[in-house]
Amino acid sequence: MFEKKISHSLEETNKIAKDFAKVLKPGETVLFYGELGAGKTEFVKAICDYYSVEQIVTSPTFTIVNQYFGKLGKENITIFHIDLYRIEKKEELVEIGFMEYIANTEAIKFVEWAENSHGFLDKYDYSIKITNDEDDVNKRHITLSSE
Repeated sequence: MFEKKISHSLEETNKIAKDFAKVLKPGETVLFYGELGAGKTEFVKAICDYYSVEQIVTSPTFTIVNQYFGKLGKENITIFHIDLYRIEKKEELVEIGFMEYIANTEAIKFVEWAENSHGFLDKYDYSIKITNDEDDVNKRHITLSSE
């Protein structure tokens, strides 16, 4: 799968995210790429809304990992929202148990700033790159791809 989408608003981005959420399954890992403010966390928020997560979904920049609970049909689903923005060394990933989160076959994992994974993410299911448009502050280019 390789799709390029253009969003002109937060509402359009949310629709793209919710449509994408329909294909996700427990155990899958989604990598997010994009500069600060591109909309990675907003995309995750919309997916969590699709799964009826009741907790407030925020960027885990300082906590590194947020855990959410939602529903997939009648089944409960666990979501790990991981932000590697502040990760500088491979040892930091080991300390937080990053590989245990990624190896979890019952949770969906979202990893923002995946480029800071220091080689720990050689296997993943989907990659999402969000870029801001140079001419329109509300416009986003969203590239969805699968491994």
